[in-house]
Amino acid sequence: MDIIFFRLTLIAYLIATAGFLLFILKKDKRAARWSHRILLVGFALNSIYLAVSYYQLGAVPALTFKSSLSFFSWTIIAAYIIFQLRFKLMVLGSFVVPFSAFLMLISSTIPISTITLRPVFKSLWLPLHVAASFLGNGIFLIAFTAGIMYLIQERQIKTKRLGAFYSRLPSLNVLDSLNYHAISYGFLLLTIGMITGSIVAQGAHGSYWRWDPKEVWSLITWLCYAALLHQRMAIGWRGRRSALMSIGCFFILIFTFLGVNFLMEGYHSFESLRGNRLP
Repeated sequence: MDIIFFRLTLIAYLIATAGFLLFILKKDKRAARWSHRILLVGFALNSIYLAVSYYQLGAVPALTFKSSLSFFSWTIIAAYIIFQLRFKLMVLGSFVVPFSAFLMLISSTIPISTITLRPVFKSLWLPLHVAASFLGNGIFLIAFTAGIMYLIQERQIKTKRLGAFYSRLPSLNVLDSLNYHAISYGFLLLTIGMITGSIVAQGAHGSYWRWDPKEVWSLITWLCYAALLHQRMAIGWRGRRSALMSIGCFFILIFTFLGVNFLMEGYHSFESLRGNRLP
């Protein structure tokens, strides 16, 4: 049953991606409106898929690479919906939704793997840790996207070459505001994710911190975003510098999410979650 919802979600996200790309290329507002509606349907289907997976597994459905990609995709769309309601930026979907659809597409190519449920997976803190961390990542993608759009728009204005994207993209002030709000809320959720993660670690290993590679790189990611937020609030960074740093921070976040899990051994790696190294 869950695989049906997964496939329907993937189809909805791909159709929505096509519509949003049509909007930014042809400025077809009708395509964007329908894509937004289809995306909402896909988000609902994705939510059902995750709920069914949680019921069948008995734990948060983000313990394998396949399921974590699907969960990340869901949080990205959740973040998009939240910020779309706040900023009313139709073009945001043209940058965010393709990334989410790409994650679902990659997830669809990965074989299903079994997980041996351990006591730590049933911790009440684990769902909160995973939800806060992944939603924070989804919101940081919004900041990354705002940074990309800011650089594109700024370049068009400075070179006085107002190309096709100029009329699609919002003003620099709006993009800078979007970047700031996304960084602020993403940082709050990342902080909650790290605190709840330490509580999960204490229950599983008897220690809040074990210098696991994922823990170390999560701290590095947190410090990078903390520095960016400090520069914005205390020093007054705006515009290009904030956009560039938010892009750089997101690449560090992606390495923490993907690279650490595959390139470094630790109890957070996907192989470790399937194997016997996690107590």
